[in-house]
Amino acid sequence: MHFVSIRIITSDVARLVDFYERATKVSATWANEDFAELRTASATLAIGSTRTVPLFAPGSARPADNHSVILEFLVDDVDSVYMNLRGFVEDFVNEPTTMPWGNRALLFRDPDGNLVNFFTPVTPAAIEKFAR
Repeated sequence: MHFVSIRIITSDVARLVDFYERATKVSATWANEDFAELRTASATLAIGSTRTVPLFAPGSARPADNHSVILEFLVDDVDSVYMNLRGFVEDFVNEPTTMPWGNRALLFRDPDGNLVNFFTPVTPAAIEKFAR
């Protein structure tokens, strides 16, 4: 089994795609106005419209209602990424902080309120863990 993607359901696909393109510097591939993907080397962030939910099961997903999942992105230098994000991210949960497990992490919310963590391993153990 391979984990390949995570999908965010939103009522405004264009707004969320624009946000993630700016934040990650990855261009989205659009299938249609209701679905786009941002592909990285290791996984894909899919963004789908509320209009796609009934294709799975009506009412099975609600936009802007996530209170448990954090999307995480490994970045080369979280401090410089933070400086670049300060111009358009509106809701920082914390500034870059070194966590007890060895990552320097920046937590913020996307326009739908989803938590996003950009992090850089900084301790030898964390660097080794993500060197694979």
